[in-house]
Amino acid sequence: MNGKKISGFGKATLGLGFAFLYVPILILVVYSLNASKLVTVWAGFSTHWYGVLFRDDAVMSAFGLSLKIALLSSVMSVVLGTIAGLVLARFGSFKGKSLFAGMLTAPMVMPEVITGLSMLLLFVEMQQWFGFPAERGVLTIWVGHVTLCMAYVTVVIRSRLVEMDRSVEEAAMDLGARPLKIFFQVTLPIIAPAIASSFLLAFTLSIDDLVITAFLSGPGSTTLPQLIFSRVRLGLNPEINALATVTVLAVAVLVIGANRVMVKAERRRARLAAIA
Repeated sequence: MNGKKISGFGKATLGLGFAFLYVPILILVVYSLNASKLVTVWAGFSTHWYGVLFRDDAVMSAFGLSLKIALLSSVMSVVLGTIAGLVLARFGSFKGKSLFAGMLTAPMVMPEVITGLSMLLLFVEMQQWFGFPAERGVLTIWVGHVTLCMAYVTVVIRSRLVEMDRSVEEAAMDLGARPLKIFFQVTLPIIAPAIASSFLLAFTLSIDDLVITAFLSGPGSTTLPQLIFSRVRLGLNPEINALATVTVLAVAVLVIGANRVMVKAERRRARLAAIA
């Protein structure tokens, strides 16, 4: 922080900010260990609801489906978003570029209700004309999530490519390397942290999505957010607190692990740059 000390007011503001963000999560974790059936009445420490959670086949099935869709959506979003970002950042001006960029990023600013409804109408028309998809389920949810997540990935990758120092790529070109080889051996390692960040962002958006999923899901394809929402409407249950706590811990481990990998990769690149 450039050796500057944080003032008392700054520390207080920072503390209030962290409290606003994390105290609700801390309360949720504490009440996941509540023995009472009532969410807001403390009746002693117990891990009973974690046992109930892991024996609940509906929750486990919905969690597995959400995880599967989130992983598949993230991978495809990163692939398509990286290609789109590369086109926007490196292909210069071409006819229809503004329209192309606008259509790519439209899902970011468009209400998810509109996105979900429009995709539902698309799939209904496709089913009537071509008989495909036969029914709404994992495939239609996956397409909807890729459409949403790809917009965010494109913005992140395009920004990284625009800010990137191209002298290394130009040096490789001077040495006779082909464009494809330059991309995989020079460009891709440099933008790897942005790709990892994009993957995590897409994974979070997909596993958390409820609105688009509600339009595109069918019988037997209930995701975890849908299951939680349907149960919360019937009343709060300590089992939901236990499920939320497990999810928070899993996300925290994933984020910390990814951050450590990216920091190590950045230090390695800095050492190689210093040696060169």
